[in-house]
Amino acid sequence: MITETEQKVTQSEIVSYEPATGEELWRGKVNDIDDLVSTARRAWPGWAAQPLSNRMELVRRFANEVRKEQDQLVETIARETGKPRWEASNEVEAVVNQIEISIRAYAERTAQRKFDNALQGMMAVRHKPHGVIAVLAPFNAPAEVPNAHIVPALIAGNAVIFKPSEKTPATGELLVRCFNRAGISAAVMQLAIGGPAEGQDLVEHDGVDGVLFTGSAHTGITINRKLSARPDKIVALQMSGNNPLVVWDTPKVTDAAALVIQSAFISAGQRAASARRLIVSASMYDALIGEIKQLADRVIFGKPFDEPPPFMGPVIDNPAADGLTESFLYLLSHGGKAIKHLVRPDESLPFLTPGIIDVTAINDRPDVELLGPILQVIKVEDFDEAIAEANNTRFGLAASLVGGSPQDYNRFWANVRCGIVNWNRPTINLSAAAPIGGVGLSGNHHPAGYYSADFCAYPVSSAEMEQPRAAVGVGLRDGG
Repeated sequence: MITETEQKVTQSEIVSYEPATGEELWRGKVNDIDDLVSTARRAWPGWAAQPLSNRMELVRRFANEVRKEQDQLVETIARETGKPRWEASNEVEAVVNQIEISIRAYAERTAQRKFDNALQGMMAVRHKPHGVIAVLAPFNAPAEVPNAHIVPALIAGNAVIFKPSEKTPATGELLVRCFNRAGISAAVMQLAIGGPAEGQDLVEHDGVDGVLFTGSAHTGITINRKLSARPDKIVALQMSGNNPLVVWDTPKVTDAAALVIQSAFISAGQRAASARRLIVSASMYDALIGEIKQLADRVIFGKPFDEPPPFMGPVIDNPAADGLTESFLYLLSHGGKAIKHLVRPDESLPFLTPGIIDVTAINDRPDVELLGPILQVIKVEDFDEAIAEANNTRFGLAASLVGGSPQDYNRFWANVRCGIVNWNRPTINLSAAAPIGGVGLSGNHHPAGYYSADFCAYPVSSAEMEQPRAAVGVGLRDGG
């Protein structure tokens, strides 16, 4: 039984536990959102007034601080998310690589322009920051994903309040420390520790000029509704997906199977762009599924620092593992046929083996994002049916075609409704040098990645002339 004292501690603190062991990793006090916003509003004008070159130099220094803290960041991400060390290391490397990409993107997407308007002078286009920006991030990539919003927002001249997921606050704290050590003040770049209530307060606060959110569709839709009467706030939503991967005619069955495994099970299937549905031609079904099953049986799952290195770790916590287990049983009880059962070896920890289930016979398949290592297989007879099945979702984040001819890919690209469409690459093959975002329930047409600059600053057009020059040519009485 939880005592009253323990309840107070729970309400005033956030505690982070290691998914792979259940041990406490970090705890910290919940922040007062009013105080954070007030501090940010006071600091923002001075930050925005700095030359752009100064802000760019400071985010470059941030990259150097990340390099200095690389080992600590890798360990923290791995322990807090359960990711294998190699995957956490890739994430930290991506954080560093994003800096120069973000600088280049801002210069390109928000370039200053002037147009000669003949006798009317000049027409200029420049960009201004919004003010105080809230960045709300998920647990699955607790450094890479928020960094892709924070850095463009800072370059543009915004003050940032970053709320990490309550499941990964330790990574968020370390990331913000790197920003502050780089010379970006703790008033301009702030950390908000808290749960859903603090996230809601931050979203709705009158002193916040913009909300950049990455996470579930449910939360994103709630934010959209809350701010529907606030057109003055910029709102960019990067949400989840029920992503299709279509495998068509290809002799390279082994390669196709590897792409399926990568798409569905890296990060224990917890990436927004992970493949949820495998759509396969009937002619390839037996050979491909056999190869995928053999490869999935060889997948090593384990703790982040195990040897040999695991392919995947646990899902984020026990409630997530419980929900995924229930979802697999639901699909089984409604006509699904297990190709590889989802197994939970230890009920006290959130480890799950890859689960693969044929859902072709389920007429009314649930259109939900199962954020975990569950792959649903659907057999189809022709390519038109494959495209129709790929579009049989309210989401629209990522889709991949494996195999097929260039003509098939052209049809696929033209007809599949997604913000990311790949060919012979995994659904999770994303690049910060390109836009990253979706349509439908996967986003609100504000893609991140290279296009983040678009929602971090707004364009201002100016008609300009060095000296006033005007005359009223019509509608006046003759002068005396």
